[in-house]
Amino acid sequence: MRYYLRKIVFYLLAGWIAVTLNFLLPRMVKGDPVQVILAKTQRLAPLPPSARHALELQFGQTHDPIVVQYWHYLQGLFTGDLGVSVTFYPSPVVDIISQALPWTLLLIGLSTVISYVVGLLLGSYIGWKRGSWLDSLVPISTFLSAIPYFWLALILVYIFGVNLQWFPVTGGYDNTITPGFSLEFIGSAIYYGLLPAFTIVLASVTSQVLAARNMMVSTMAEDYVTTARAKGLRPRRVFGSYAMRNALLPSVTGFAISLGFIVNGSVVTESVFSYPGVGYTLIQAVENDDYPLMQALFLIITLAVLGANFVADIVYGVIDPRTRSAE
Repeated sequence: MRYYLRKIVFYLLAGWIAVTLNFLLPRMVKGDPVQVILAKTQRLAPLPPSARHALELQFGQTHDPIVVQYWHYLQGLFTGDLGVSVTFYPSPVVDIISQALPWTLLLIGLSTVISYVVGLLLGSYIGWKRGSWLDSLVPISTFLSAIPYFWLALILVYIFGVNLQWFPVTGGYDNTITPGFSLEFIGSAIYYGLLPAFTIVLASVTSQVLAARNMMVSTMAEDYVTTARAKGLRPRRVFGSYAMRNALLPSVTGFAISLGFIVNGSVVTESVFSYPGVGYTLIQAVENDDYPLMQALFLIITLAVLGANFVADIVYGVIDPRTRSAE
């Protein structure tokens, strides 16, 4: 119980620090969302000073003490008021994120889970069969993992999108279809997401194969695996209950961290494919100096990573009692 209480207190403190830094950083850097809006609108017609004051109130720019601003900021977080987006003005930031987040969770989430499951199972089996023809897959995995992520995405776009024209190269669905829970829209979204998903899986699964294979090779040299074999247990049981189960323990933390980073999407992949997820939205926010949107996205990403690490620590404490006893 002490182990879990220590973890809860630690992550609550880390979450509070993340929220506080997210409040302070935009106020420490140069940038004014009101000026960005005025620069866009004054090209058409000059705005009176009262319009600037209204925009300042809308974006939460006041002359109150920093403590009062911080209190209003916390109230906004708990009520779901994250401000107004500059890029998509006058849409609230919450609406923009709620539109982009499902795309990222479905694409990046499913792709990450698939790549981890396939990579861990395949890598563990290759390590179990060390010295067989399966070891020839290791150099291929090494080569693919060395290719830069964005370069792999561009190669796949050029081959399957431009030359073969099997898949679309931009967007998340056919713009001629009205979004909704219809078979036509779901089919279009799946079709547009196949190439980005394949890119993510291909780029991620190779590193998982190498890591799982090396861990399995190390685990096979442990005494408990040798003892299990000496007892005459079936190879399948030795592989699943003794070798693989212990070889996968170090991968729990890495998998949880990857799940946490799902929220920010794959910025490279979404930018290459112009996929309407969180990563592509973040790029748009940076390009347009959209500080309210960037602030909200950074906070969500940070809290997602902290939450994923918290779950990993709890799960690790359950599956490996030695972790709790070390506290």
